[in-house]
Amino acid sequence: MSVHAAGDQYGDSQNVLEMLDQRSATSFYWSLTLLATIGGFLFGYDTANIGSALSFVPYHLSGFALGYLVAGASVGAAVGALLAGPLTDLFGRKSLLIADAAIYTVGALLSAVTWHAWVLITARTLIGLAIGADSAIATAYIAEYAPAQRRGALSMLQQWMITVGILISYIVALVILRSLPGHAYGIDWRLIFGLGALPALVGLVLRTRMPESPRWLLEKGRYVGVQKAMRQLGIEVTIEQVERTAAQLRAAEEARKGEARISDWTPGVRRALVVICVFFTFQQITGINVPLYYGPRLLAPLFQSGGHGVTVDSAIAGVEVTAIMTAVNVGATYFGFKYIDRIGRRGMAMGGYGGMAVSALVAAFGLGFLHGTAQILVVMIGLNLFIASFAVGVGGTGWLIQGETFPTAVRGRAAAIGAAADWLANFVLVVVFPTWQSGIGLAWVLVCFAGLAVVAIGFVYTFLPETKGLSVDEIIHLYEEQAAHTRSATGEAPR
Repeated sequence: MSVHAAGDQYGDSQNVLEMLDQRSATSFYWSLTLLATIGGFLFGYDTANIGSALSFVPYHLSGFALGYLVAGASVGAAVGALLAGPLTDLFGRKSLLIADAAIYTVGALLSAVTWHAWVLITARTLIGLAIGADSAIATAYIAEYAPAQRRGALSMLQQWMITVGILISYIVALVILRSLPGHAYGIDWRLIFGLGALPALVGLVLRTRMPESPRWLLEKGRYVGVQKAMRQLGIEVTIEQVERTAAQLRAAEEARKGEARISDWTPGVRRALVVICVFFTFQQITGINVPLYYGPRLLAPLFQSGGHGVTVDSAIAGVEVTAIMTAVNVGATYFGFKYIDRIGRRGMAMGGYGGMAVSALVAAFGLGFLHGTAQILVVMIGLNLFIASFAVGVGGTGWLIQGETFPTAVRGRAAAIGAAADWLANFVLVVVFPTWQSGIGLAWVLVCFAGLAVVAIGFVYTFLPETKGLSVDEIIHLYEEQAAHTRSATGEAPR
């Protein structure tokens, strides 16, 4: 791990956090971010492996129980996120990221050896605790060391790792199902679940070598720790520089909160939290996880030439076409990664939701009015564009604004609440979807998703400020100004 002395370059009097913001994103930063986002990979792997294995799990479930089996991890994820928030603000980002990897490993192994439906549901809830906690911590951790001009791209790696995890999960499923087609209802689905323990073990070992967040250490007054973390990040600083920075941050926070406000949860922080929770809710209820969770089950009937029920061949065909969609997901995320720091958060999000609305209507048209090969072609085009639009403008943007927006003192707790909102919205949608589909059909469900995407555009345009190029310490001031303007317009007294 190379260290580059930077005292002369930046000057002895410069704020050490400004040094972080102005630093170039070296290969170490990218490697560190990949390691921090292993939880995103596991999130994606878990999202897809239930879709691949669902047709072969030998437990006869339907309705709510089926929805819970598919989305049970989301319940654990919401709880995990809420628990992780105060814990990471208390004990640090690094220790929680290590614990998350350990919990996921246990859950994945339990999924592989399960002997009853409720054991599998319990295991998936345990996995959810880990990926939910990780989703609350990872982007906050990244935002606290990432250079300002590359923070968007580095944070987008969380979404990219989610997409890679989904793709790898489907590839693993295809290799296993094609290699052992006679064991689809036996060992195959257990292997699909259990292999998720391998990347979790890698994360468990390597995360012990990560630096702690320098901003969190500074907030806690651990100045020697700040010096060590900065050295790991390639910047040499003195204790005197760290102490001066701490004094500057205290003065800035006192000015932001005002003499009459002693709480860290200022009106601007509360407003930011509401905006991000609503953004996450739209991110889920516009339907992205329906093709990713249920894709093989939904698409298999399109490839079934005769008979009743889903045959192994048609189920595998459903997995194959869903794997194609996940490959599109991975590729499209690259464009979000490339342009997020150029176009900005607002433009990317509104463009993404617009693309989702149009493509959902295309897929709905194919389902409702076409048949045979034409139906397959149009539905696949619509769903691929739907996923691509989400990947470019919506998925990564949500995780980015969750991590970068809040002040360090409450970043863990606030990001955790945002992540919990995301997971709860995901859980509600995925559990309700089977009943919803049975009631009005998949085509009309897609029309509903299109309508919700249009509403999301209006929300982003009205409430989400642009934050590209700002340091994480500056962003919250935008929300403080918005909150002050709202109070002034309504005649509300300051609190």
